[in-house]
Amino acid sequence: MVIFIDDKLIRIVSNSKLKRLHGNDYDVMLDARLEMLNLKKLHGHVVILNANEATIDKFFKIIQQTKEVGYQSVTFVVDNKESTERQIRGFYKVVKAAGGVVFNEDDKILMMFRLGKWDLPKGKRDDGEKSKQTAVREVEEECGIQVKLGEKICTTWHTYTMGNNKILKRTKWYRMHCSDDSKMQPQTEEGIERLEWMGSKEVQKALLNSYSSIRFVVDQLGNKNETDSE
Repeated sequence: MVIFIDDKLIRIVSNSKLKRLHGNDYDVMLDARLEMLNLKKLHGHVVILNANEATIDKFFKIIQQTKEVGYQSVTFVVDNKESTERQIRGFYKVVKAAGGVVFNEDDKILMMFRLGKWDLPKGKRDDGEKSKQTAVREVEEECGIQVKLGEKICTTWHTYTMGNNKILKRTKWYRMHCSDDSKMQPQTEEGIERLEWMGSKEVQKALLNSYSSIRFVVDQLGNKNETDSE
């Protein structure tokens, strides 16, 4: 499970995947069995070994009580990944969404500029819809194009606040091919200012002014990983 809280990466990893981690990828390594979790220890890229229910509960209380945190990412290594994910979902109201990374015949990616940042088309799932249907509908509505659905890329989760509700949005991402962009135009009522087909160098430049979750999705193109099954 990959979650972006205030645009910072939180990753849940099973103990069975521990061998895939490398200590030199992290600035701080903590063992929840040996030391108490506190804000001062959370800086840079952090990995927390032997995390349990109390560790997760403590972490979420810490980040809810402070507006500024020093970490860039936190990886929790847990015994029961599914149980931990259920615990985290219980802290929020879950909203389901889907979106797409759209390619044209020149293998360029469709990027949209919305709310001051470059983004990818996505939206909330309607009642009775499957995620694949949502992804196609949202892309076609937001961009005014026709697409053909491809394979799933990954699943992301990110948080935001709406009124008094803490929201956790689950977004399933799919690769798509544009079959007709003759009527392409941004859906301005959704805050989309413009649409652009971008080559790889242009995409990388645009991602400098984007969200961590969008950079993650682009990074996953062509890769198969544990997020695919979520």
